[in-house]
Amino acid sequence: MRWVLGLLLVIASPIACETCACGYVLADDAHKSAPLVFTDRLETNFASLSDFNRNSAWTRQQFNVSAESGRGKYGKSFEVENVFSYAGPNVFEHQDAKRDVKKSRRAMGLRVGSIPTAMGAIGAAEIDSARTDMFWGSYRVLMRLTRASGTCGAFFWYRNDSQEIDMEFLSREFNVAAKVFPINLVIHSPESMRDGYDASKSGTLRRVELSFDPTSAFHEYRFDYLPGRVLFFADGQFLAEMSGNKMPNSGGHVILQHWSNGNTLWSGGPPSSDAVIWVRSVKAYFNSSDVQRHKKWNDKCSSGEMRAKTCQVANETSEESRSSDGSAGDDDHANDDGPTTQEDSPGSHEMMPSMARLALWIVACILLSSL
Repeated sequence: MRWVLGLLLVIASPIACETCACGYVLADDAHKSAPLVFTDRLETNFASLSDFNRNSAWTRQQFNVSAESGRGKYGKSFEVENVFSYAGPNVFEHQDAKRDVKKSRRAMGLRVGSIPTAMGAIGAAEIDSARTDMFWGSYRVLMRLTRASGTCGAFFWYRNDSQEIDMEFLSREFNVAAKVFPINLVIHSPESMRDGYDASKSGTLRRVELSFDPTSAFHEYRFDYLPGRVLFFADGQFLAEMSGNKMPNSGGHVILQHWSNGNTLWSGGPPSSDAVIWVRSVKAYFNSSDVQRHKKWNDKCSSGEMRAKTCQVANETSEESRSSDGSAGDDDHANDDGPTTQEDSPGSHEMMPSMARLALWIVACILLSSL
């Protein structure tokens, strides 16, 4: 039944693309402004992605950071094999998978090693979006964190070391018994770079307590990158806002990272055994910093009739979707790269009779409700 539903959703999905031809509207009271329109979309369902080589929207990273450069006791060794899908051969070797296999395995794993290499580095994981023109927008990740003390998990937007928006989780700060689960919200600027990447000195670091245990289930973390300000959320609940001339003002890309280098002031560690963060999906609704892309959108959507072809972005991923393994449906949504990776940007949508797509969409919804 699931494969039938997934096929129907893939076939019917162009109806949604056609409806959203001129963008995505974010209407949120937290912004205290008029509705925001974003022209592009990138959605990746890592629960359905079993082969990273088929996905052109993301790139697993391999590089080394010395202990000195990373300001830690150990270096960091980012390896592509530390980013793996639920279908990979190593899933059941990690304690975080063994603790709750059913909830974790339909996701992408980001692994941190526990034993330093011969070069004195700790194994780490990073995956980056291929697009580097991601500008004003709303960026969300659905993930489950590790309980293994001594790692730093991060979901962030990056232009360079002086323009960066971070949501960082230090597992050494978690206290399950006391129900203490902080999140560190960081914006790096030329000032924080000058201060040795200590954003607390430049006033762009916030430490906020989460109202839930981020290691027990999947939760959605989000930041809205807007002109002159950045807003942060968890499961749709407002956490903090930063504003002013220290905010970024360029296009960049999205990064998911998990690492440890023994720095007692930040990641701590390394963990006593391999630690894994599980990522189920990433959703981004944004404007491009590419002038030609922006011109293409203006040309296509200049008329009032076309401007109405937008879709409203939900404030948060529903609890039902957060608890689902996400295995039904398509891998990504975009319009450039085929079945595994589809990005929605202004323009191309496959041609299929609208009534036929509508009928398929209705059938898919009926099947979904009957599961």
